[in-house]
Amino acid sequence: MTLKLIFDEARIAGLVLAKVGNPSRDEPLQTSKQLFQPNDADQELLSSIFVRPFRSLGMQGQRFHHHSSLENHELNGCARAVFDDAGTLLEKGTEIASRLYSKSSHPNIKSGDLCVALIEGIQLASEVVEAEDLDRKPEPLRALCILKSESMTPFLSILAKDGDLQLNTEQGINPEKIDKGCLVLDHFAGKGFYVLTFDRAGSESRFWVRDFLGVAPIADPTLMSRKVAEMAVAAVAGNGGEGDDDAPPWQANEPAREALSYFDGRKKFSLQEFEEQALRTPEARARFAEERKRLEEEEGVKVEEDFDISRRDVAKAKKGMKSVMKLDTGVEIRLKPKVLDKPESVLEKGYDEERGMSFIKVFYKREVGS
Repeated sequence: MTLKLIFDEARIAGLVLAKVGNPSRDEPLQTSKQLFQPNDADQELLSSIFVRPFRSLGMQGQRFHHHSSLENHELNGCARAVFDDAGTLLEKGTEIASRLYSKSSHPNIKSGDLCVALIEGIQLASEVVEAEDLDRKPEPLRALCILKSESMTPFLSILAKDGDLQLNTEQGINPEKIDKGCLVLDHFAGKGFYVLTFDRAGSESRFWVRDFLGVAPIADPTLMSRKVAEMAVAAVAGNGGEGDDDAPPWQANEPAREALSYFDGRKKFSLQEFEEQALRTPEARARFAEERKRLEEEEGVKVEEDFDISRRDVAKAKKGMKSVMKLDTGVEIRLKPKVLDKPESVLEKGYDEERGMSFIKVFYKREVGS
């Protein structure tokens, strides 16, 4: 699930600050004793910094998830308490910092500065707007924003003192390099709230997403279509989608293309039909079952028996197909998905008797850049 959020009128209603160390290195936890309230002059700047990482419309919506019950989910309880009574922000923000500290014992986890903010005035708009809704004002929402910065950036400032100028050096948080973040919207409350997360480390770490936040992707047609298609590609390839190293991509990807062809022309997905028609061997069905189990246990996502197909997200699974030809002469040929679908339209493979070597001829109309 992906929502369109509007942050133009967002304001910070209060901030809880903390310095979160790593317990395994005997680093302490320090939390603020009272709420920090930004003054009017700083409100616009600070608000824009806090919501900036969440402006991307491509972020997958997630929700708090607990194996037994949401009532046992600590962060879900903290968010619900703050949304019910903003006066609990200091207490619940301190609890959030304490939870993060308790989950930070791994030697690789860095200490850092934590900000927990209640943000008001976020507006929710539909991805698709009907004509009769064009004049309807989007619904304002509150959100709990959690940001962690693990690195300090040195900066310089020139100050006037005693009629002269002095150079001052300090360490601070670079707004462009906040390492980890979470935005919990007061929306979708009955199913674990609507949550956005990010981690600058590259892929979202197990520590931040699973251990601390305890979130799982929201199972909607977009997510289901992408995950099932990706699992199908991995299942029929047998080794994660790489295929046979000696076969050209269009041959190695043939089983995956056949599996994905199940989605062509269909609006509804049926798990039973898919396993019968797309996963044609016992080995492929067994690997698909293993992927389903891993997805549920590691990511908290259960594959639905039936759902509406998102064709755009099915196409994303093609990224898992073999796309590079590595030749023994040191040459590599990288092929885009549209070439993999019809390689014969631009490629010709042959054998040169005089050289005793195979060759690939590439047809094109013009160069499009280096």
